[in-house]
Amino acid sequence: MNPLDSTHSDPYVQAFPELVQFWEASAQGRFLLPRCRSCEHCHWHPRAICPFCGLMDIDWIEATGNGEVYSFSIIRRRDQAAYVLAYIEVEEGVQLMSNIVGCDPDRVHIGMPVKVAFTVTEDGRWVPVFGPTSPVG
Repeated sequence: MNPLDSTHSDPYVQAFPELVQFWEASAQGRFLLPRCRSCEHCHWHPRAICPFCGLMDIDWIEATGNGEVYSFSIIRRRDQAAYVLAYIEVEEGVQLMSNIVGCDPDRVHIGMPVKVAFTVTEDGRWVPVFGPTSPVG
């Protein structure tokens, strides 16, 4: 099945048409960020008006996907494996919340270099997650 097929039928994606380009790129393994054409600042969470200059001149750029852990929390529940919820600061200067995958949660640390990856949700939506750029355990 083509990942874009699920994007076009996803009610969440369709409810926020300004994000369709982001979700389509994610389904293709590409990480996009919104950037104001006027002041050239990237921002997150995507919105139609630039939070820096107030203009409606937003475009999407292909981001490197490189970043580092800014802050994190390990979530432990008795009925499931521990997982890490983190704020990632990407090279383009924005912070976004995501999960850290591909390593022992107890080895995650602030400043840890990470790289974007994509995983599919139960709803079929491809979402960005981050994993370490080098083995940490």
